[in-house]
Amino acid sequence: MVYFIYICFVASKAEITSEYIIRTIAPVFNKKGYSGTSMADITAATGLTKGAIYGNFADKNELAVKAFVYNVNIVANKIEEAVQAHNEPIDQLYAISSFYKDYYDFTYQFGGCPILNVGIDANHQNPALMGKVKKVIHNLQNNLSNIILAGITKKQFRPGIDAPLYARRIFSMIEGGIFTATMLKDKSYMEDLTIVMNHLIETELKK
Repeated sequence: MVYFIYICFVASKAEITSEYIIRTIAPVFNKKGYSGTSMADITAATGLTKGAIYGNFADKNELAVKAFVYNVNIVANKIEEAVQAHNEPIDQLYAISSFYKDYYDFTYQFGGCPILNVGIDANHQNPALMGKVKKVIHNLQNNLSNIILAGITKKQFRPGIDAPLYARRIFSMIEGGIFTATMLKDKSYMEDLTIVMNHLIETELKK
């Protein structure tokens, strides 16, 4: 007779509390920034005492970094979902373009684009947080570059294309659109971005 032993991993109370704090405070940090978010904001949002907050996190900086990672993962998971819905690199690139068409509305619910918000807020004043932002930017650019390289291999994109260069161009276009749409509170800039990005795919990348 074979016995199957099921091991259930139950999160500790501290882990549950930490996750709750991050999930609750992430939109606050995203909207107000590191400097603009006070301990009073954190305790008001979570309903927890200052002691309870610092019982789970070493300091405000650790909480800000984890809140940023939480917000970025929301975006990254949606991009991954859009990409994985397609098998062909060219379709994956179009899927990314389509995703950003509605990006303004998607991120509005938790305070806007976390990369843009935190990048501007952390630059020159929070090296640890800025380091996380740079890592995310490099990862996104590398992912775009890998899709383009895969498209070249599959003969969907032109041979000899500088994949990292085009990845940087596409990412810059995206962030430029996000910045303008955010500053002017006008999502039409993101809709136009999709048109321009699709045109680039058609005229400069597609074989």
